[in-house]
Amino acid sequence: MKEITVTELAERAKRGTAAIVDVREPDEWTGEHVEGAVNIPLSQFMEREGELPDSDELHIMCHSGGRSSRVTQYLEQKGVDAANVDGGIIAWTQAGLPVVSG
Repeated sequence: MKEITVTELAERAKRGTAAIVDVREPDEWTGEHVEGAVNIPLSQFMEREGELPDSDELHIMCHSGGRSSRVTQYLEQKGVDAANVDGGIIAWTQAGLPVVSG
């Protein structure tokens, strides 16, 4: 499974080349999320899979990396170029990277 660090992802986001899919539940998303990310909760993922951004590579994020790794593996099996965000939103905030609240 392909992984990406939060610092690598932040650089891609700065350049506008990062399609981020956050698979946390809505209440987690509302607390804080990465600007520009799309929220498709794991509990609804199969039904909402058609809402995935059209991108060469998808960056899948969750709280700490567990749920996103399952989604990344699923997408890779379907032939989608996806990378798990190592450490999830926890690593993102610990690195001092910006989040949107509310």
